[in-house]
Amino acid sequence: MVNIPKERRTYCAGKACKKHMVHKVTQYKAGKASNFAQGKRRYDSKQMGFGGQTKPIFHKKAKTTRKIVLRLECKKCKTKKQLCIKRTKHFELGAKKADSGHQY
Repeated sequence: MVNIPKERRTYCAGKACKKHMVHKVTQYKAGKASNFAQGKRRYDSKQMGFGGQTKPIFHKKAKTTRKIVLRLECKKCKTKKQLCIKRTKHFELGAKKADSGHQY
């Protein structure tokens, strides 16, 4: 379980800053795949007509974890950068830590 705060003070390479600033942290999410990318156009044209499935479909998934990518946005100049952290199964942003010890 990885728990990361929603704000992080780290180096900003933007033209205005060039020093350590406070950044807003979010999790990177891949955008919707375009239908007009070259690979998709080639795949669709190859699939057309008779002959069944033409390219292999991957089934042998071995990994149980994901590499987490953080998206850091400078609060001052709005410059964005990405930061990759290690593989984890569970990832949380800014969750409150449960108090350890006995609760009444």
